[in-house]
Amino acid sequence: MELKYIVREPENINANTTILFMIHGYGSNEQDLFSFVPTLPKDWIIVSYRAPKDTQFGGYSWYDIDFNNPDKFVDVTQANESLNALLKSMLDISNHYGLVNNQTHICGFSQGGVLTYAMALSCPEMFDKIAILSAYPEEKLLKNIVKDKKKLERLRFFVSHGADDAIIPFDWGKKGADLLYDLSCFFTFREYDNGHGINQKNYMDLMHFLEK
Repeated sequence: MELKYIVREPENINANTTILFMIHGYGSNEQDLFSFVPTLPKDWIIVSYRAPKDTQFGGYSWYDIDFNNPDKFVDVTQANESLNALLKSMLDISNHYGLVNNQTHICGFSQGGVLTYAMALSCPEMFDKIAILSAYPEEKLLKNIVKDKKKLERLRFFVSHGADDAIIPFDWGKKGADLLYDLSCFFTFREYDNGHGINQKNYMDLMHFLEK
C-alpha cells in the first residue's frame, strides 16, 4: 500500500534535520494537520499523510468504523494494514532524506491518534516526541507493544482531550494517560473545555511541547 502525503521541506536538510509526521482523523485529509505548518519550526521537515480509504461523506479514513456496533468500532485488519504502510513510508522518507542522527516526531488526531499510540509503543526506537490529540489507546491494536522501560523512557508524550468530546469520550482518552503511567512513560495529559477538536489553548500547548 502506497500512501499519499504532502511535504514542507526546509531550505537546508542534513542528517540531523528533525522530521514531523502528521496523521489525520476519520473523514479528514492531509491538509488538516498541515495547517499547523506556519507555527512549526522552519528548519523541520513536515510530512502530512492522507489515509487510504474513502469515507461515505468525503474525506479519508485509516480503517472503517461501524458507529452502530461498539464491537466493530475498529476494523483491525484494515488498521494493521494502515499501521504497516505508515511505518514503511516513514522509514522510506527518512532514508530518502538521509536522516540518521535526527529527531523524529509524530502527531495524530482522533483515528490518527489511535494509530499513533500503536506505532509509538510498538516501535519506540523510531520516535522522540509523540502528540496524541482527541484519541484513545485501542487494545486490539496494542498486542505487540514494547514493555521494556529502557526503550520507552526516551519517549515524550503530549496527550490532550476535550472534556465534552461526543465522538471519543473523555474517559476513553483518559485511558491513554493510565496506560502511559503503567508503562512508566514520560507524558503530559491535558484536558480542555471543548468537544472533539483542538481549541486555541490546546494548540498553543501542543506547539510549546513540540518546540521545547
